[in-house]
Amino acid sequence: MQYGSDGIKIRREAETMYQKLMTCLESVRKKTDFKPEVALVLGSGLGDFAERIQIEQIIKYTDIEGFPVSTVKGHKGRFVFGYVEKTPVVIMQGRVHYYEGYPMSDVVLPTRLMGLLGAKKLLLTNAAGGANPSFHPGDLMMITDHITTAVPSPLIGPNIDELGTRFPDMSEVYSRRLREVIRASAEKCGIGLQEGVYVQFTGPAYETPAEVRMAAIWGGDAVGMSTACEAMAARHMGIEVCGISCITNMAAGISKQELNHKEVQETADRVAKSFKKLVTEIIAGM
Repeated sequence: MQYGSDGIKIRREAETMYQKLMTCLESVRKKTDFKPEVALVLGSGLGDFAERIQIEQIIKYTDIEGFPVSTVKGHKGRFVFGYVEKTPVVIMQGRVHYYEGYPMSDVVLPTRLMGLLGAKKLLLTNAAGGANPSFHPGDLMMITDHITTAVPSPLIGPNIDELGTRFPDMSEVYSRRLREVIRASAEKCGIGLQEGVYVQFTGPAYETPAEVRMAAIWGGDAVGMSTACEAMAARHMGIEVCGISCITNMAAGISKQELNHKEVQETADRVAKSFKKLVTEIIAGM
């Protein structure tokens, strides 16, 4: 009987999660009927990219009923709807992280919401630590795959059938087609591009040297505290995904320097101009 009651409780939690998502959707739709084709999540250093587009509507996260709000310094906490050239987009200025104390279902709620608003393609960006010794701070790395072993899956629990199948295929999380778009865009912009596997850890502490060595043994090239869980939730919904990491620092054990958020922000700001140029070109080609 105990198993049965637990099962009912879990099912109710899943229903509550979906209801929360629907409440957010209804709240946004009361403010705009804009339908994006592409969703873009801005990482550190790219925050003001949204100010450069043709803006149609801005909605603060605090104005969306039930929406989780980012507490990270430098994240503005709002959706920007508009056009990058002729492409209709929704841009997240500030993401929610697992380390902020939110359940994983809240961390990926914005991704799911953007999909329900109409986005069929998702470009994820982030600041990451380089675990590959051939990388350098300021490099841009196209994500070819990810490892999420260190964080809970956003798909744990009863499946929300309205979003996707119970056992989604993850053999191509990062679209081969969009990876070709990124390569072509980088070449056109004259921007050097690394490629590699992104490993998500929980944060907020930076990874230890042993954890970085482990990530490298697993096949990881960059480490960070976001992105992969969002990509997984998006693929569950059938959204086409691509991602780029800005290597803002070399990870612990590779770098002999003490890691701090100021260094991350400074490097992200230094390469922001070329990163924004690349993102614009990618969206135009998606």
